[in-house]
Amino acid sequence: MKIYCFSGLGADTRVFKYLSLNYEIVPVNWIKPIQNESISDYSVRLSKVINPEDDFGLLGVSFGGFIATEISKRLKPKVTILISSAETRDELSPFLKLMGRIGLFNIIPQRFIMPPKIITHRMFGTSRKSLLNSIIKDTDLEFAKWAVGALVNWNNKTPLKSVLKISGSDDRMIPPGRSNNVNIITGGGHFIIVDRANEVSIIINRYISKLYTNQIASDKNSEI
Repeated sequence: MKIYCFSGLGADTRVFKYLSLNYEIVPVNWIKPIQNESISDYSVRLSKVINPEDDFGLLGVSFGGFIATEISKRLKPKVTILISSAETRDELSPFLKLMGRIGLFNIIPQRFIMPPKIITHRMFGTSRKSLLNSIIKDTDLEFAKWAVGALVNWNNKTPLKSVLKISGSDDRMIPPGRSNNVNIITGGGHFIIVDRANEVSIIINRYISKLYTNQIASDKNSEI
């Protein structure tokens, strides 16, 4: 099975190389957004890289989780995996919802979208500061500004049918406390995709393996 992977605001697929999955990882590069395009509309265009007839899964990290969620609503993945992300708007923090209502990110200059490194390090709660700094340095600010604006205005309220959610207990960016049925990695921050990649990989591999086991059992019962 192929697992199509969507990264965070840094638009950087390097974070996926730390995973050890039993399935083929296919990092998806972002495409240029259209001005004022919603996450839903953007996801429709991005989903064209996926062959819906294949056996596939979706994996989204942080902002990429919103994209994976929207694509999952249109296609039929085997599983949708959300890491340090959210499934519905109800899981967003009150701060992010407020930013969407007042339209703050529409007036912030592009160069101020990414906060100073000392603040970013605290928000991500990672020991891999050199990797995070490199990702920040390479971030496409035009894409990041669109993504933040689209994120705070995201209105999805539809839960997914087959979803695996993984978050760090100390995630300051998208706290897991507002999420339902989430696998919590104790002490993990927003960068668990890298910092706790081994634990994340184990959770994913076990979940998908169980899905296949249940499917085989279901198929056998239907033959009886």
